[in-house]
Amino acid sequence: MSDRGLVVVLAGPSGVGKGAVHAGLRDRVPGLVSSVSATTRPPRPGEEDGVAYRFVDDAAFDRMVAADELLEWAAYTGHRYGTPRAPVAAAVAAGAVVLLEIEVQGALQVRASDPDALLVLLVPPTLAELERRLRSRGTETEEALARRLAVAETELGHADRFDAVVVNDDLGTAVAAVAARIAAARAA
Repeated sequence: MSDRGLVVVLAGPSGVGKGAVHAGLRDRVPGLVSSVSATTRPPRPGEEDGVAYRFVDDAAFDRMVAADELLEWAAYTGHRYGTPRAPVAAAVAAGAVVLLEIEVQGALQVRASDPDALLVLLVPPTLAELERRLRSRGTETEEALARRLAVAETELGHADRFDAVVVNDDLGTAVAAVAARIAAARAA
C-alpha cells in the first residue's frame, strides 16, 4: 500500500451510521487520522476542546471563514461547523489518511477545493430503515423527524457526485467496503 496521504470524506444523512463506520475504520485503515471540526456550539458535558471539536466563538469562526482557513463549513441547528484546512493539509502531507465525517453539503465543498479527495456517501438500505433508525434514537419530535427524512432524500439525490456509494445494511460489510475504497485510492 502507498503511503500517499489522502482526504476521505464520509458523508450521509443523519442516522445512517457514519459514526459507527468511522469507528470501524480506525482498526482497519493504517495511518487514519480523524479530523477535528471547529464549531460555534457550546461544549456538551464531558466534551474536551480539541478532541471531538474545537470550540470557537462566532467572531473567531468569522475570522476563519474570511481567511479561507476552512476546507468546508456549514450552519446546522443555529450553530456553524467547519473543517480547519491547516491540520488536514499537514496530516495529508505526512502521509496520513484524514477522515472527515461530515454532511453532504460539506462533502461537496471539499470536492470543490480538493479534487483528489475520496468522497464516500453512506446510504441506508431504504428510507423506511433510516426512519426506523432515527425513531429508535427516541430524540426526535415528529416534526424534526419529518425534516431529517426530507433532508435525507435531498442528500441521497447527490449520490452521483460521490466517488463511492456504500449501503450501510451490515456494519462490518460497510466498513470493509469503505476501507477497500480507501486502499484503492491510496494505491492509485
